[in-house]
Amino acid sequence: MIGGMTILLLCQLLGELLARALHLPVPGPVLGMALLFAGLLLRDRWSPGAGGTDPGAPGLGGTADAVLRHLGLLFVPAGVGIVVFLPQLARDWAPLALAILAGTLIGIAVTGLLAQLLMRRLG
Repeated sequence: MIGGMTILLLCQLLGELLARALHLPVPGPVLGMALLFAGLLLRDRWSPGAGGTDPGAPGLGGTADAVLRHLGLLFVPAGVGIVVFLPQLARDWAPLALAILAGTLIGIAVTGLLAQLLMRRLG
């Protein structure tokens, strides 16, 4: 499990370094995830059967399963932030509600238009 966690953290670190060194508009963890994905593809190409997600395995699959089992803990900071800023949220509820509603509707509309455009081009 320590080896798998080390791989995950190294990929994130490499992604952060690339994002900062090259001044990319992409967050470092996203680049790290892409590096991890590329590494996994190359690993499976070079040695088929090396993958696997057995939770008892000490590799990356077991680590990923352990992290996913505790994924709910990652929502705790967001919940604490809401409680801490509750007075400000109560004071500014109208603009926040409008921004959330407008952003959701715009996102749905853009997604629908893009889907129609792509379906016309492909079909």
